[in-house]
Amino acid sequence: MKKIVVPAAILAVFAGFAGAQQDTPKAPDDSSRIVLEVNRVNLLFTVTDKKGRFVTDLSKDDFEIYENKKQQNIIGFTAESDLPLRLAVLIDTSNSIRDRFHFQQQAAEEFLRTALRPDQDKAMVVSFDSSTELVADLTSNLDTLEKAIEDLRPGGGTSLYDAVFFACRDKLMQDQPMHKFRRAMVILSDGDDNQSRYTRDQALEMAQKGDVVIYTISTNISHIPTDGDKILKYYAAETGGVAFFPFEAADLAQDFTNVANELRHQYNVYYRPEPLVADGRYHPVMVRVRGRKDVVVHARRGYYAPQL
Repeated sequence: MKKIVVPAAILAVFAGFAGAQQDTPKAPDDSSRIVLEVNRVNLLFTVTDKKGRFVTDLSKDDFEIYENKKQQNIIGFTAESDLPLRLAVLIDTSNSIRDRFHFQQQAAEEFLRTALRPDQDKAMVVSFDSSTELVADLTSNLDTLEKAIEDLRPGGGTSLYDAVFFACRDKLMQDQPMHKFRRAMVILSDGDDNQSRYTRDQALEMAQKGDVVIYTISTNISHIPTDGDKILKYYAAETGGVAFFPFEAADLAQDFTNVANELRHQYNVYYRPEPLVADGRYHPVMVRVRGRKDVVVHARRGYYAPQL
């Protein structure tokens, strides 16, 4: 069994990441490092039929997992339900969405009312324009979250990637162990970014390390696809989430109910990668239901291995 050095502060799925600063990534301080035996990858995912209904009666033997196109041996399996949620609502407060800002506020509040169970779930609100701001820390108090949303005002540029990076690294990844919580993010934005210090893929990497599924809600109602729409679709697809393109907040009511149900109906599997490679690179993963073409697996598409 290989021993891999990872930061003590954050233990991601088969990965470690360190850095206490929000602006630039830094190498971990040796004094904060510990030696752990890391030899498994966990995957949380859902399965639906072609009509979007959850398939909840599958067993370990129904699944196949491939890493880098090589089939892996599943060594652990559970059908999870009602895991505590850790939610991040990211709201674009830049000038570019001023005309749709009230829509964003309505949609964010509706999502929290639908998804949050005060007895066990927690959510946070992050705004982003020229900079990223935590306007409500992780809490189960719906009134606190709604007030934070209602107090927001638009203005400035757009730092979407920085907001995703910050919410994943500094907040959603903090509650441990990783597999005991379901982490999700809802982004309300036009998808454009012109101020971030981190790149699109650096932000995605942090979401993947934190096993955060991303749902995106576009403010674009033009029926003309934009580069921002592509970004929103990309984040959702790569993390096992969904991208929505509604006209009104009311159009999202059923979508939010579906998202809330999805977050509570998932399978959890883990495997030991063969071969076990600590190269710091992205490893694509595919989950299939054996012999079933009538179902769809909603899962992230890979993970970042640690690096020795």
